[in-house]
Amino acid sequence: MLLRLPSILACTFLAASCGDTARLPPGAGEGSHPTLPPPVKRLIPTVNIAPAQGWPEGVTPAAPAGFRLTALARELDHPRWLYVLPNGDVLVAESNKPAPPLEQQPKGIKAWVMKMVMNRAGAGTPSADRVTLLRDADGDGVAELRSVFIDKLHSPFGMALVGDSLYVANADAVVRFPYLPGQTRITAAGVKLADLPAGINHHWTKNIIASRDGNKLYATVGSNSNVAERGLAAEEGRAAIWEIDRASGDKRLFASGLRNPNGLGWEAKTGALWTVVNERDELGSDLVPDYLTSVKDGGFYGWPWSYWGGHVDERVQPAQPDKVAKSLVPDYALGNHVAPLGMAFSDGRMPAPFANGAFVGEHGSWNRQPHSGYKVTFVPFADGKPAGGKIDFLGGFLSAQGKAYGRPVGVALDSRGALLVADDVGNVVWRVLPVGR
Repeated sequence: MLLRLPSILACTFLAASCGDTARLPPGAGEGSHPTLPPPVKRLIPTVNIAPAQGWPEGVTPAAPAGFRLTALARELDHPRWLYVLPNGDVLVAESNKPAPPLEQQPKGIKAWVMKMVMNRAGAGTPSADRVTLLRDADGDGVAELRSVFIDKLHSPFGMALVGDSLYVANADAVVRFPYLPGQTRITAAGVKLADLPAGINHHWTKNIIASRDGNKLYATVGSNSNVAERGLAAEEGRAAIWEIDRASGDKRLFASGLRNPNGLGWEAKTGALWTVVNERDELGSDLVPDYLTSVKDGGFYGWPWSYWGGHVDERVQPAQPDKVAKSLVPDYALGNHVAPLGMAFSDGRMPAPFANGAFVGEHGSWNRQPHSGYKVTFVPFADGKPAGGKIDFLGGFLSAQGKAYGRPVGVALDSRGALLVADDVGNVVWRVLPVGR
């Protein structure tokens, strides 16, 4: 480890590119049948940080022709997730990773280096622990009202409204609040519906979505490690999607083997639940592709023993051939290390070619050469499944020098058919509306 330390530190502090360079041609790691080369095993894992810079005056993301871009709100505090209320108000979770209890904090050189990497990438600020309400009553694309909607939360992320109850997924639990249409502040104390696996919280973001009938909530829980290097006991109930009964709070494991699922959505034609997943690291710049997939009740998707179906990860011991044998192949590869977080189905609310499919907020790589992600993309659908190559929708988040002006996270369609994008490095919520709407 001491031999590795100087090189790793150089990568961390100088944002230098260390490790292997991608060899696959662009697009080869995408689609229903991505190219999966042999793993690259190196003494020093790939580190290629895009240092967080923020948006210079006059610089914005690049929207496609026929769309108008505005900043719905600026100077937010690490905006991560979005939820649009029925009256058009937009809720923004301003949040970041919680500090684990002292006895559970990762220790050692690797943990220290990872902390430095995340700080440089813009993920090291304390969590604001609040949900903010934005209101754009005149429809000009800029919110004239901003209000602290709920505060004193615990690294909030996903939100879901069912009837007169608003549910917020904290890093450790789903909490229920009373909601009245049009209100700009909730002062009532939240009531815990169900606990969620917490602790070290290597992946702390917990998203939720309500079933179509409102009786169930589905909650994402990421893994506590890269490939179970902290032991399987630390992964109990993690790398999974849980189904929660809204009346009782009882929960059951809905799907597992999903290293870090985040965005959730119901596909309109089939009614299936879909998610985007961050896959494992340290197998090289050309592995492993992050993905978009339908989620089957009881399905197992491989983590940590395998990826993309039956491709065994030999780092995980003891081997589990029975687990690998039942691993499901995801539906659609989004590319290697793009870090998909947000997902929203367009459901006919956008013009062609974005009318039918899924928007994906690609937060961007820190461990790939060259960088990948740092944009919002669109995966076209036909007959309830991905159909064709993904399309760039909102770009320009990286400078020519490889610095991050911003990093897209949550995406959502607002009440007027515009795409909203939470940018947690630029501290902006962007709004992209078709011209003439």
